[in-house]
Amino acid sequence: MIHNAVDGMLTWAEVDLDALTANIGSYRRHVGKGVEIIAVVKANGYGHGAVMVSRAVLAAGASRLAVHRLEEGIELRQAGINCPILIMGYTPVANAPLVVAHNLTATVTTREFAEALSARAESPIPVHIKVDSGMGRFGLLPGEAADFTAGLSDLRSIKIEGIFTHFATADALDQSYMRQQLATFKGVLAELASRGLKIPMRHACNSGAAMILPEAYFEAVRLGLSLYGMVPSSEWSPPFALQPVLSLKSRVVRLRALAAGSCIGYGRTYVVKEPTRVALLPVGYGDGYHRLISGRGAVLLRGKRAPILGRVSMDQIVVDVNAIPGVQIEEEAILLGGGGDTAISAEEIAGWAQTINYEITTSILPRVARLYRRNGEIVGVHG
Repeated sequence: MIHNAVDGMLTWAEVDLDALTANIGSYRRHVGKGVEIIAVVKANGYGHGAVMVSRAVLAAGASRLAVHRLEEGIELRQAGINCPILIMGYTPVANAPLVVAHNLTATVTTREFAEALSARAESPIPVHIKVDSGMGRFGLLPGEAADFTAGLSDLRSIKIEGIFTHFATADALDQSYMRQQLATFKGVLAELASRGLKIPMRHACNSGAAMILPEAYFEAVRLGLSLYGMVPSSEWSPPFALQPVLSLKSRVVRLRALAAGSCIGYGRTYVVKEPTRVALLPVGYGDGYHRLISGRGAVLLRGKRAPILGRVSMDQIVVDVNAIPGVQIEEEAILLGGGGDTAISAEEIAGWAQTINYEITTSILPRVARLYRRNGEIVGVHG
């Protein structure tokens, strides 16, 4: 039975679809009804599970999805998702037939790829063009974009539906470089307009920019990180509340009282100084729980923090439960999530692991099952 799915699991993630819906609603109110929401579900929905997340955000008001790779788009199509899906990254020319076959919207930056799409498509296929306005990665340079775009007019089956760019510093308090990029992008748009080329969908804002740069909304915004309840910046606070969507949980599988002088884990990096009651949890870097958390982090048991002792190994960690009476075998522990003052956020874990919140959820590996909750009830299980 689906409601009993969690009972036999040792380590799992829970995805709160109500929180996801609430975050979409907050953005909708913030950007206004006239701006489309493109939900970014690349990297398995930032670790949350691309298929279930996609269904939830579309039901909540997103009109389109975006992925980075062709394979991610195909997965969504095979799951029966029929909305427009933008591939934001590079697609090899050889894969043009797959783009057409699965009715995906590719980003086009070479004539060869555009020709391959046009040759394969029986009717006009939508494409988007990416402008590298200062990120220094994928996309056409500003001086190339207008000529390239105009040059596609002779391809009978290419429909230029969109044009976009990506900001390098949307998380920074200093907006000067982001505004410089915006000016560059607007310059490209002006050049296109002077040639009589008006592209229907222009988009530039990621999660952070969509919070603070309304002049860059255009026809659509692309929402990734904050859709999942994580903050886009450590330098400024969001203008509206975000609800964390994912929790990571495990169970106590061994309890022991260790004598002073006992060592814990590989390398004997922790030696017990006084008699200590410890709990073993079956979770580690083989699940995506970073090894750098060793000796720095904590988990929640009975609403209290239990410090991690010694190294995080591939499959297990040991935590100190000396100050948490009554802990039992198979009791639930929270590694990410929780409520109140003791909650552990992705941002806090990122600090322990010397990384960013993006990496905390995208690192969760496939062997960790995802459970999906709506109104507190389990409505889906993957893995």
